[in-house]
Amino acid sequence: MKGGKSKSDAKNTKLSVAKKPAKPTKKAAKAAKDPNKPKRPPSAFFVFMEEFRETYKKEHPKNKSVAAVGKAAGDKWKSLTDAEKQPFISRAEKRKAEYEKKMKAYNKEQAEGPKEEEESEKSMSEINDDEDDEEGSGEEEDDEE
Repeated sequence: MKGGKSKSDAKNTKLSVAKKPAKPTKKAAKAAKDPNKPKRPPSAFFVFMEEFRETYKKEHPKNKSVAAVGKAAGDKWKSLTDAEKQPFISRAEKRKAEYEKKMKAYNKEQAEGPKEEEESEKSMSEINDDEDDEEGSGEEEDDEE
């Protein structure tokens, strides 16, 4: 096959021709998280897990597996009756109510806009530099005149 292209060469040219511009990844497309935004409240199961982890660690001090704790907690949760789950459900509802209050306050604050950032365009270091210049500038101005 003099001068002919091999099958592997044909594949490579097809791939190089068919390339599309790279799309941004999901992480790059997401907006940055606001550190001031309240965290979502845990469900009743996760409220149960907080308590269950402590008891499980006391009963099995040598166990380091997170998966084993989760599996044991899931089995225990499934075996609980609705009456036994009720305290965890009520605690989760209380946390949800607190979260909703915090979110209302947070959303109201977001609607008003940031206060401190709009007041000053200078950073704190620039402000401190200006104050330092003013303190030392009194003597220097007299020498220049």
